[in-house]
Amino acid sequence: MTFLRKTLASGIAFAATAMMATGAQAEISDNEVRIGYLADMSGTYRDLAGPGGLEALEMAVEDFGGSVNGAPIEVFSADDRNSADVGANTVREWIDERNVDLVAGLVASSVTIAVTNVLEEHNGLGIVSGSAASSITNEHCTPNHIHWVYDTYPLANGTAKAVVEQGGDSWFLLTADYAFGHALEGDVEKVVTDNGGTIIGKIRHPFPTNDFSSYILQAQGSGAKIIGLANAGADTVNAITTASQFGVVQGGQQLAGLLIFLNDVHAMGLEATQGLLLTTGWYWDMDDEAREWAERYYERTARMPTMVQAGIYSSTMHYLKAMEEVGTDDPMTVKARMAGTPVNDFFSRNGRIREDGRMVHDMYLAQVKSPDESTGEWDVYEILATIPAEEAYRPLSESQCDLVQN
Repeated sequence: MTFLRKTLASGIAFAATAMMATGAQAEISDNEVRIGYLADMSGTYRDLAGPGGLEALEMAVEDFGGSVNGAPIEVFSADDRNSADVGANTVREWIDERNVDLVAGLVASSVTIAVTNVLEEHNGLGIVSGSAASSITNEHCTPNHIHWVYDTYPLANGTAKAVVEQGGDSWFLLTADYAFGHALEGDVEKVVTDNGGTIIGKIRHPFPTNDFSSYILQAQGSGAKIIGLANAGADTVNAITTASQFGVVQGGQQLAGLLIFLNDVHAMGLEATQGLLLTTGWYWDMDDEAREWAERYYERTARMPTMVQAGIYSSTMHYLKAMEEVGTDDPMTVKARMAGTPVNDFFSRNGRIREDGRMVHDMYLAQVKSPDESTGEWDVYEILATIPAEEAYRPLSESQCDLVQN
């Protein structure tokens, strides 16, 4: 079925729903809204999403009132163990046995691609909050998922461009060897060369990796001004820690963490990370709205939220509001309503969902503060610049997504 047909069908379903004079509750299958949260709950990506992301989702459900038009909301979760097979099999079971309405979370990009294929096969719906690969709404796009928080395209355009403009024009890339790392590597390489820089070497490491000694030694020996870390989570922390042990920065090279999360900086400390440039989709201390939500989250978890955890709350609320408005849990009808509604909340500025499934919103170039600049345990970023939504993400004119009418 083509996207045009799906859009037409969604429009018809929405119109029919709007004309109904009876209560909307009857349109929600099994009289229950079921949300399955799938993420790495115990491994490399545990802290950036994990149990904290589930907490954010449950906050959204509570704040919404616990039901949609009288139908109670049930939340359940599973650990995908960063395995595409585990993730895909879990979602198949959820669809076959639990009639899941929405799959949320989704962190490792390889897991996400496998899961979104399952969702497309079964006409389900997923919201991707943790994965970074820009291919998720490019060559791997489907009509059945939305990519919410960030992807490798703005990470490259933000961080890599800023570093090259500051004189970091020779790069060595250290890349996680799976879909996310490959996407980030490709996006960074294009930005660096387009802005007059050079990639003088690159190497891929297994995911996950505990011992980065040989990889850091190769990067150090390359003589590149910048060692770009195209990895995330514990891999990034281990790479930066190893680089510090080997005196990489003291030797005149600079690290560029291309996907750095709040929990990473907090874990490593400002002494090790000060001055690091990064691009983020959200920061807890960026304005009053962000602080208000983050402080409520902190009361529940004793940690400030990452951009992924904030995005999980934001996307869940947008989904539940759309379902309430259309009065049905039909995935294409709900998605059409979500796409037709701007996203402006504590997380998103100037947000909207494009036809490729990408939720575009303002992104931010940030720099890690020095210990002297920080006023508290979680006061770690200075926001240097806003990257407007329409500039941050891959232009639709460059899209390989077959849902885009070029």
